Amino acid sequence: MAKTITINFEGTEYTLEFTRKSIETMEKQGFVVGDIAEKPMSTLPVLFAGAFLAHHRFVKKDIVDKIFAKLTNKQEFIQKLAEMYSEPLEAMMDEPEESEGNLTWGASW
Repeated sequence: MAKTITINFEGTEYTLEFTRKSIETMEKQGFVVGDIAEKPMSTLPVLFAGAFLAHHRFVKKDIVDKIFAKLTNKQEFIQKLAEMYSEPLEAMMDEPEESEGNLTWGASW
């Protein structure tokens, strides 16, 4: 089951989630998760905004910024976002279930 965070802001409930598609969109826009440690001021807000892409793609940046500004316990919140971000990546690398039709591969060196 996908990890999500819900936030109620000014009467609207937002469901934050990362999917393969939303992460791909973020990467195409220049997001590099490895930059978080070196560039937190520019990277963490982009990570937060990226969590809106799966369910709330058309929410304006100023609304996203207002929501982020009003969040409490941001350090724990960012940790949860990081866990959510890594989930689709881990799922992509999971081994397939045991069944017929799985592919094998070989290398020539």
